[in-house]
Amino acid sequence: MAVRGPLAAYACDAMRSRGRFYPESPSPTRSEFQRDRDRIIHCTAFRRLAHKTQVFVPLDGDHFRTRLTHTIEVGQIARALARALRVDEDLAEAVALAHDLGHTPFGHAGEGALEACMAPYGGFDHNAQALRVVTLLERRYARYDGLDLTWETLEGIAKHNGPLLPGAGDEQPFPHPEEPAAGATSCRPLPRYIAEFDAIFPLDLSTFAGVEAQAAAQADDIAYIGHDIDDGLRAELFSLDDIARTHFIAGVLAQIRDEHPGLERGRVIHELVRRVITAFVEDAIGESLRRLARVAPASADEARGAGETLVGLSPPLAEAQREIKAFLFANMYRHEKILGVWERARDAISRLFPAFFQRPELMPAEWAAQAAALQGAERAVVVADYIAGMTDRYALGEVKRVFAG
Repeated sequence: MAVRGPLAAYACDAMRSRGRFYPESPSPTRSEFQRDRDRIIHCTAFRRLAHKTQVFVPLDGDHFRTRLTHTIEVGQIARALARALRVDEDLAEAVALAHDLGHTPFGHAGEGALEACMAPYGGFDHNAQALRVVTLLERRYARYDGLDLTWETLEGIAKHNGPLLPGAGDEQPFPHPEEPAAGATSCRPLPRYIAEFDAIFPLDLSTFAGVEAQAAAQADDIAYIGHDIDDGLRAELFSLDDIARTHFIAGVLAQIRDEHPGLERGRVIHELVRRVITAFVEDAIGESLRRLARVAPASADEARGAGETLVGLSPPLAEAQREIKAFLFANMYRHEKILGVWERARDAISRLFPAFFQRPELMPAEWAAQAAALQGAERAVVVADYIAGMTDRYALGEVKRVFAG
């Protein structure tokens, strides 16, 4: 049974946070990282995740994951990892809950479409967009724009996939779910907004994020594998026999069938998913504790500067993860049913962006006023902010409104 104890030397200390962009008095009832988590949960962008696609368009079914249900699952796994590694659970959860705030409607299809639209204007990156959301686009507080989160939470958002500048190691970020799992690399330039924000509030972009943020990133990887297996099986995009072609899944299914012969398909699926998630979580805990013991960082800053990811999977489970990702890429993300839906999603955003760019008055008054006063890349960023914040249903409604008749 997991028991909470004192935080490890390499944990981030809420009492010694590097602070906020706009300094605030301490809360008498909550730590600084608890305040971050609460601000994220109560913000508008977090609520919108309920109506943003993970892989499926929610209109196709009520029980498939959305960005919100995915985010909640990531938060739960992040807390489990943080507890076992003796780091701050609230910080790990805050980073996990914020990690998808910058995603567009229609999941990765929408992101791909918006990336293409923004290519002439500096590009689009969902991690940079999440940073824009929490530092600029949320407008709730009397004294400032954004949520005024702590430095530690902001670094976790910006460095979700690892260091962004040379200097901390050659490790590559986790593969994008829509890309082939094996051999994926990242050679994108530093996103413009992250560079701009770093210039006024440096986030040490050449180092790894703290252990709590690394736990959130690993939790994201574990969660999406588990729930994509679940959603793919329930949508009948592939069968249990199909996914049993992966060695790790074949072993898990054999255990289930040995222990529960004749178990109905729905329960087999649930048993499979929970065992997969459990296996990856337990392996990540064991492997991460081994890495931390080997490196022995004496502080959170030493953990950041270790030159390697300290939260990760053992080689056998990392290989199993790559194999599962390769299967999902071929049999789910590239399934003809999914590609058909994604093509319609891409079309929606590909039509909305030029319409709003050329005629800002088509947007709501606040957005129209901002865009009309700008030209070129600056106007494009405003249009991208507006589109990225849309839910799936709102985006479809905008297509009908703008192109009616």
